[in-house]
Amino acid sequence: MNSDLGSDFATVAATERFFCSEGARLRGDPIAGTASHGVVWVLIEYRGGWPLNGFEGLGLEPETKALVLSAAKAARARVLLVRRPGPRRREGQSHWAVLHHEDTGAYRQQWGTWGKDEDLAEIARALSLPGTLGYPPVILVCTHSRHDQCCAVWGRPVGRALSERWSELVWECSHVGGDRFAANVVVAPDGVYYGNLDVESSVATIKEHLADRIHAEYLRGYTDLFPAQQTAVAATLRRFGPAGRNDYRVVETSRDGDYWRIRLTGRPPHPARVDVELQARRATPCQLTCRGPAMSSALVYELISIRAA
Repeated sequence: MNSDLGSDFATVAATERFFCSEGARLRGDPIAGTASHGVVWVLIEYRGGWPLNGFEGLGLEPETKALVLSAAKAARARVLLVRRPGPRRREGQSHWAVLHHEDTGAYRQQWGTWGKDEDLAEIARALSLPGTLGYPPVILVCTHSRHDQCCAVWGRPVGRALSERWSELVWECSHVGGDRFAANVVVAPDGVYYGNLDVESSVATIKEHLADRIHAEYLRGYTDLFPAQQTAVAATLRRFGPAGRNDYRVVETSRDGDYWRIRLTGRPPHPARVDVELQARRATPCQLTCRGPAMSSALVYELISIRAA
């Protein structure tokens, strides 16, 4: 573990307060199959404090905010507040973006700026357009402390470290889900969630990701897939080695009660076909987030078998 983050974690462990990320690490909670589903993101740069419920809690012009939220809901887009890591810049216009992940594997983005609330209305129009090819991916690090303190404790050091390497790509962001897996990093519009990252592992993981080599160790899942499918992909990468984002495709999914059978096809030099069998079960009830109910039970998928053809 990186020494900077290790000292943060030691400080956390020394307190009497509950930290969900510490509990998840001690339990060994599986991270595969935990990425939030979705293929469209709206990013809004906001340099002030982030409310508990993110964009919805901002005191913006009501009609504009309602327009953005309505358009995002229609597009099934996730709205995230973002800001650059480090000292907060107060001057100048802020940015917004609409990011799309397509079934073909293409990634499209549209960017704009805003200085007054009404400028954000342009997001609604952007959500109805296909966007432009050719932008590099965006690296989002959840640091939403008002939603969960673990996101700040683990996320901020990771955000700083990644920003030192890829300053134009990295943003801190509001809640992305899975607080107990902080630090959480989302690469969009690739649609890839990583979790349980520290400073050292985050730099290595993103370096590999940008070279189109995705590893299983810190992978929570691909956001265009559902949890069982995400787990099958992670199991495949763990068994047969890292692969590009679009090197495997889920082509069949069937379920019989708690048992899942998922077939993937792979591009050379990866296996042409992989059949994965999983069993779903409820984990032992525990407190899953710092702010959540005292006891809750997560659904996990255990690998039964994996075969290549």
